[in-house]
Amino acid sequence: MKRILLSIWCVLICATLHAQVQSPDSFLGYELGTHFTQHQKVVDYFKDVAAKAASRVKLQTYGKTYEGRELLLAMVSDPANMERLEKIRQNNIALSNNDRTIKLSNQPAILWLSYNVHGNEANSTETAMKVLYTLVESKDEKVKTWLKNTVVIIDPCLNPDGRERYVNYYNSVVGTAPNPDPAAREHYEPWPGGRYNHYYFDLNRDWAWQTQIETAQRIKQYHQWLPQVHVDFHEQGYNEPYYFAPAAEPVHQAVTAWQKEFQVIVGKNNAKYFDENGWQYFTKERFDLLYPSYGDTYPMYNGAIGMTYEQGGIRAGLAVVTASGDTLTLKDRISHHFATSMATLEATSGNTEQLLNEFRKYFEKSLQPTTTYKSYVVKAQSLSRLRSLADLLTKNNISFTFGADKSDRTLNGYNYETLKNEAFKLERNDMVINLAQKHGVIANILFEPQTAVSDSNTYDITAWALPYAYGLKAYGVKESLTGAYPFIEAPQKSVSTASKPYAWVLSWDGMEDAKALLALQRRDIKVRVAEQSFTIGGVGYRAGTLLVYRAENERKNPHFQVEMEKLFKDLNVDVRTLNSGFVEKGKDFGSNVYRLLAEPKVAVLAGNEVSSQSLGEVWHFFEQDLLMQLTTINVGAAANLDINKINTLIVPDGYYSDKLAEQLATWVSAGGKLILMEDAISSFVGKKPFQIKRKEEPKNNDAKNSNPYAARDHDDFSNSIPGAIYKVYLDQSHPLTFGLGKFYYTLKTDGSIYEPLENGYNVGYLKPDSYVAGVVGEKVKRKISEGTLYAQQEIGKGQVYYLSTGVIFRNFWEAGKKLMVNAVFL
Repeated sequence: MKRILLSIWCVLICATLHAQVQSPDSFLGYELGTHFTQHQKVVDYFKDVAAKAASRVKLQTYGKTYEGRELLLAMVSDPANMERLEKIRQNNIALSNNDRTIKLSNQPAILWLSYNVHGNEANSTETAMKVLYTLVESKDEKVKTWLKNTVVIIDPCLNPDGRERYVNYYNSVVGTAPNPDPAAREHYEPWPGGRYNHYYFDLNRDWAWQTQIETAQRIKQYHQWLPQVHVDFHEQGYNEPYYFAPAAEPVHQAVTAWQKEFQVIVGKNNAKYFDENGWQYFTKERFDLLYPSYGDTYPMYNGAIGMTYEQGGIRAGLAVVTASGDTLTLKDRISHHFATSMATLEATSGNTEQLLNEFRKYFEKSLQPTTTYKSYVVKAQSLSRLRSLADLLTKNNISFTFGADKSDRTLNGYNYETLKNEAFKLERNDMVINLAQKHGVIANILFEPQTAVSDSNTYDITAWALPYAYGLKAYGVKESLTGAYPFIEAPQKSVSTASKPYAWVLSWDGMEDAKALLALQRRDIKVRVAEQSFTIGGVGYRAGTLLVYRAENERKNPHFQVEMEKLFKDLNVDVRTLNSGFVEKGKDFGSNVYRLLAEPKVAVLAGNEVSSQSLGEVWHFFEQDLLMQLTTINVGAAANLDINKINTLIVPDGYYSDKLAEQLATWVSAGGKLILMEDAISSFVGKKPFQIKRKEEPKNNDAKNSNPYAARDHDDFSNSIPGAIYKVYLDQSHPLTFGLGKFYYTLKTDGSIYEPLENGYNVGYLKPDSYVAGVVGEKVKRKISEGTLYAQQEIGKGQVYYLSTGVIFRNFWEAGKKLMVNAVFL
């Protein structure tokens, strides 16, 4: 009798606790869709539900944003699945490892729902709360069945910092009732807007590169689960109807027939509910499956079916009148995203066994690649950049090895530089990526020299091959290779035997060398740069080598040598000591080719005229890569620069007024260093004393109309360059090129190119054979076949650097970082 009473008591208590789960409306104190919810309240709601429905929900904090906001995952499923959740996860990973002992009939599919990667596409976080509550509290037998077949992972907000920026602005300007007039202030965010994260990065283009802390932490969790289905929820312009899969062309050739088929299955299921409600939608347009760093393609290239869903709504606020005269509300937008969330769960549940079977087959096939190349070899030209590449591959779970044995094996492969098959030697520190591995598909996509593009109407860049991005010589090899070593062999550091060295010598290769230079200059230590190569003691040193002379530093600091030795123990750089200033080849150390370096005091412009993404790239690069603080000033303050406080000014990509060139001319003449990036250059064209001139497009006398009306919504391919790789010829004697070699590979995203400077240095330029990979329209290709991309001009005591491409593009274009540090420090 006591057992019966105890059981009844437990049932009553559990039922009472379960009944305490509140709806979002009840918990927040307002109806969902009548206000934008602040991030902490969303976190609090998820925690409250997880605490009160522990049998159905498990919550995980997987990290924090740059601004300290929590990043959450909620795992939701049937109670029986939740009891063995860790075993389900382990079995799922075992499936990806080709474990044939896993019984598919006992294994649920994994559906991952990612909301709000763009901060001002704010509806989807509101939707996430509704989805969570529905899955936990629904009495619908269909929903219960779906959860028996599926584990749902909900990330309510991938970009809390950006979303909070948008929500705080909107909530601060909306009236007692929303104003649906599109001209109302609440529909216009101030610069920089809420789309991007703290550093103004587009997190939806960062999945593979993982330059941002939010992405890196999320991808680590993603690989712990490897879902079968992933949906990335977005918003587009509020005059657009809803978009869902199947995707548009171009679709990468690595996407399997099943991945395409399931997109159609889900699309038809979504359409069923939209048809019932009379909601408008479109598929197979605009949003393609090519660029590997999206929230749909990255999962696709890791065995899942990845999909993007786009609801009209950017700038819509709580309500806006659309071009058709209807009023689109936040409630409407939530309803649409909620419908596709549930419809996708239904489709996933109904196809669980096939999803799991195809998932396992995907990784089985990865071990037997049918690609043109079976392996890639990356030469160890720069150990710093090679280590950075190794870090990126590790983040993506891509395996690699290094080198051959002492015989230095000779191989044949496709040379990324010459675009021809050639013989080469596999040496000790060369990286080997064998595609016969679990993540061989995405490895091949990241390394393939030329990505096949079926349609020019692509949504993003069309070339990204990592050897070009990292500025490293590489080969595609048609045989399966494995290196002999699991690690890079670090060069032995020299040990000083001299009691009083003449000089210390530091290499100038990677970010660690730039950080070492910063550390020296912060201690008021004089550092020089060798502008020409030299040989001493039988060892050759390249142009760009840094030197610290003992005597000139001891004059100011008698204890200098002791401090130097202590500092070098802490620095992760190769430091050598020299006992004489007499060299065997080159100029002796008293020559003026060993120029004294001034410590840079760097500022960057910000404001309405500045591309927030370009500013963010600079800001993130200095703070996170160089660990160097820079001063951010508004464009309006540029006229008041003090040369004693700021001697280097970076002007990011943007569209500036004609006044800026005039305002900065005096400061440059007084000794300032001006670095103009991308379209910032256009505001200085034709403005004295700046000599840069735009190269004009060749005239085309063919007036034939080749654009039919039916193609009016299609990009003009002849004028497009969505992102292509070009080989830039370098003046190797110029300090801007130190550490890069003969060529630099740039990602070209526009048709800008300039005439050679008449009184200056044309440091990087294109030739007719410069095109390497990616989509380029014929008109653009003709225009940029020759001309200057990077140049330096001296004005008075100062200098101007013209950098006409995004040298630190999305912070994954590693070789371009060398151009930036050279411009700033050398």
